[in-house]
Amino acid sequence: QVQLVESGGGLVQAGGSLRLSCAASGRAFSNYDMAWIRQAPGKEREFVAAISWSGGSTYYPDSLKGRFTISRDNAKNTVYLQMNSLKPEDTAVYYCAAALDRRAITRLNTRGYNYWGQGTQVTVSS
Repeated sequence: QVQLVESGGGLVQAGGSLRLSCAASGRAFSNYDMAWIRQAPGKEREFVAAISWSGGSTYYPDSLKGRFTISRDNAKNTVYLQMNSLKPEDTAVYYCAAALDRRAITRLNTRGYNYWGQGTQVTVSS
């Protein structure tokens, strides 16, 4: 098992940047593929980005590719999400999630993740 704690959220103006972090503890972090998933108020969860256990493969929906970058540092048990050129529609709670099933991240959806953090709020103003 693994515990996940997100940080780095906050208020930013449109066009600005934020870097989110997700710190893991428990079972070896490098055993898991990792993802960032967001949820806006009243809406369903939305896949944002994912990264393989080694960091060698990354995945993004076409709508976010180029603005968001996921990375991980297994020595620090941490995964990051760099968000640039933020838009008001990016406002959401951002969660990190861990998958033991290596197929989960290739689906570019929110299914198949074994562990979830509690989320960090990102608010982008106009």
